[in-house]
Amino acid sequence: MAEWIVHGHPEWDVWRLDVRRFGSNYNSVEYTRARTVETYSKYYDIHYPNEERESVRALRLSPAYQQLQALGAAFGEKFGWERANWFEPHAAAAQHGHQPAGWAAHNWSAAIGVEHLAARNSAAIFDETSFSKLEVRGAGALPFLQHICANDVDRPVGTVVYTQALNPRGGIECDFTVTRIGADRFSIVTGTAFGQHDWSWLQLNMPAHAAPILEDVTSATCVLGMWGPHARNILQAVTRADLSSAVFPYLTAQRIAVGAVPVLAVRVTYVGELGWELHCPMEYGARLWETLWEAGQAHGLHAGGYRAIDTLRLEKGYRYWSAELGPDYTPFEAGLGFAVKLSKPAFIGRDALVRQKQAGIQRKLCCLTLADPAQVCIGKEPVRHNGEVAGWVTSGGYGYSVEKSIAYAYLPVDLARPGTAVDVELYGELSAALVAAEPLWDPAGTRIKL
Repeated sequence: MAEWIVHGHPEWDVWRLDVRRFGSNYNSVEYTRARTVETYSKYYDIHYPNEERESVRALRLSPAYQQLQALGAAFGEKFGWERANWFEPHAAAAQHGHQPAGWAAHNWSAAIGVEHLAARNSAAIFDETSFSKLEVRGAGALPFLQHICANDVDRPVGTVVYTQALNPRGGIECDFTVTRIGADRFSIVTGTAFGQHDWSWLQLNMPAHAAPILEDVTSATCVLGMWGPHARNILQAVTRADLSSAVFPYLTAQRIAVGAVPVLAVRVTYVGELGWELHCPMEYGARLWETLWEAGQAHGLHAGGYRAIDTLRLEKGYRYWSAELGPDYTPFEAGLGFAVKLSKPAFIGRDALVRQKQAGIQRKLCCLTLADPAQVCIGKEPVRHNGEVAGWVTSGGYGYSVEKSIAYAYLPVDLARPGTAVDVELYGELSAALVAAEPLWDPAGTRIKL
């Protein structure tokens, strides 16, 4: 903390102490008091994985909230938003046979697997309105983002760029997508809990002169994501736009109409399947859900929750900031070198990455598969090699498509080879695991580009 005050940035990742973890809802005395009382009253309780807070719920609601509720959503809360973790009626139809052992079985439902497999085999729709959305616009927008981002965002209008924003050490401060929606206008989408953090990082690095406008548009924009092999057929039934890959390729965005709803359709995915994020003004959100839901019934469309998104992204090897990514890890260590453009003009962290590329990395993010599929990692479990701790799990879960228990961990490069045997320590018990080639699902990426 002293380093942060004196030098402007801490030496290590201090996200767990960062005031930017809290949203504007904490400006309310009523909200803060209720959360404080709940926290202290449960301080000595046994705390199980994926617990949800109970105080001051149903505060920030998406336009699709009533539809989710009618479908039997098991709601969780993040940054004040009410979000569907899963839909409990799906549990009765589960045929995947997976049941996690131990603590991972708490706050879990068989419905998660049903929703996961729907996204892989037919289609699933997710309410992603809670995702944080920022807009950067004005004459200085492009040079500012080029200075902030490790990837090259100077692409044609309608292009989507996945990028990180780095600190001077090359560590990852932000992880988001940037969509160019105008010559001097860019849309940034980041995680629900990271909007305040990412907005702050951008604001702290604003130039003194010719600064662009930075605006948080989260509360103005509804976002529904629909993915799966049938996603194109469902969406094509309610739009006149040509959704073929020849006209609407992966990592592009277009303004289209979905039924009566004006939409910015963004062809991107965090689950590893064909589909789109559909952005619209908040007041159109309920109609957008109804339009897609009705069109999807003939194609096996399921409503999906955030817990299914997490298992889907693990199979595909998609990273998550505050778990796999953070200020202490560089893109090269995290396997994100493809999102770094050292050839473009100087950006924050470039010099550190040049030095690391020349010297070589000492650790690497690895995919692990556990021998016992019922043993599911939660995060922070030690990874041992020959009895010695070699790393820690960043996140874990069960992959319902590959039928494996998956974990990610940073390991020394000499252990980061597929086939290396390690042990993951789960509550004092060692569980055998192997380093696996990643991603486990669709390594060629053909499904997302269909």
